[in-house]
Amino acid sequence: MQTAAQRFCMKRIFPSVAVGATAVILALAPDAVLAQQGLTWEQVKARFEASNPALKADADSVDEMRAEEITAYLRPNPQLSVTADGTQFAPNKGIWEPLAGTFVVPGVSYLHERDHKRELRLESAQEGTRISESEHEDLKRTLEFTLRTAFVQTLEAKTVLDLARSDLDYYDKIIDISRERLKAGDIAQIDFDRIELLRVQYESELQTAVVNLRTAKIQLLQLLNDRTPVDKFDVTGTFDFSDALQPLDDFRQIALQTRPDLQAALETVQQSETNHKLAVSNGSTDPTYSAWYTWNASNNNPDATQTLGASVSIPLRVFDRNQGEKKRTQIDIERAQQASEATRAQVFSDVDTAYELVHSNIKLLKPYKAKYNDEALRVRDNVSYAYFHGGASLMDFLNAQSDYRQVQLAYAQLIGAYLTAAGQLNLAVGREVIP
Repeated sequence: MQTAAQRFCMKRIFPSVAVGATAVILALAPDAVLAQQGLTWEQVKARFEASNPALKADADSVDEMRAEEITAYLRPNPQLSVTADGTQFAPNKGIWEPLAGTFVVPGVSYLHERDHKRELRLESAQEGTRISESEHEDLKRTLEFTLRTAFVQTLEAKTVLDLARSDLDYYDKIIDISRERLKAGDIAQIDFDRIELLRVQYESELQTAVVNLRTAKIQLLQLLNDRTPVDKFDVTGTFDFSDALQPLDDFRQIALQTRPDLQAALETVQQSETNHKLAVSNGSTDPTYSAWYTWNASNNNPDATQTLGASVSIPLRVFDRNQGEKKRTQIDIERAQQASEATRAQVFSDVDTAYELVHSNIKLLKPYKAKYNDEALRVRDNVSYAYFHGGASLMDFLNAQSDYRQVQLAYAQLIGAYLTAAGQLNLAVGREVIP
């Protein structure tokens, strides 16, 4: 005949496997209330792009490069010169008349740049801006991976905290049942003490989960440059995995088209070629045109009091023909080409590595979702039922509790690893291919 404690155990501790599985799914899902208040991934990313100081500072460097385009396309300034001549001294009169006979010669000169120097400078500056934009996108790509990792860690910490609370609540019910059995004489005092003593592990796991969640939120707030108190900040999102994965070649092709660091490397090759053309152009001769006007009497023609003059100055590029820059820019082209090939190889390596991580995590998660979670729940309930009916030892009961917790924790950690690996694949490809 069953005791009152045993009937209490039957009602409160041993639900059906279906109900238990539903409880696990609810524990892993985001809380409905928090989902309304918490920030989604898209909202977190939008805040990050608007407020992260490192990203904003780097965006200013792009604007600086655009300003340099203005400087690169400026024309040389004309030169204004004024010459005073004809000042005379009259020794017979014993006086000096500084303005008598003095005439002023104003003149203007202008350096004419040949061989499209301005156009090539502008083209090089524009290519530098494009490189800066690609590097900015690459920094954004890297920082968003760090942001996504912190976001995933926060979701994982929330899930682990929910598991710790559920485990502690469940174990408190076990203690209540055991206390009733102790009063009824079904178990010894030593067995009850051992059961109650194990509660400290659940409390420790709960406090560790609380600290981990707060730490993850602090890191996320730092990236957002947000001063919101930790207790008032929350995020929400789907903490699960998908076994759908495109072929590796698809990710490789996307990466070749979208990776900003590869785009920057290819644009550096183009800029190097433009700089070489500019170096060749700078080796050409630029004439300086001058013109002037004078008002003075002419000894040959007393009636001609105003004169105009013009000249052309052409440097003789005998020794300096910009040979050093021509050679340096030619070498720089080859260097940039080799660097772009190295970046291309790195792209393939990054994609392949991240793809294998995602694929490996999916293979590990499938059996957990298909059977391990349900098996761990079923074993815990069956061993607990057997223990309370005298069919299992206390050690078997405690081991079953521990195994269940380890399986649930391992499953949550694997999902976190999968989501982090998915973020790494997005980083390797250059855009979000796994949401």
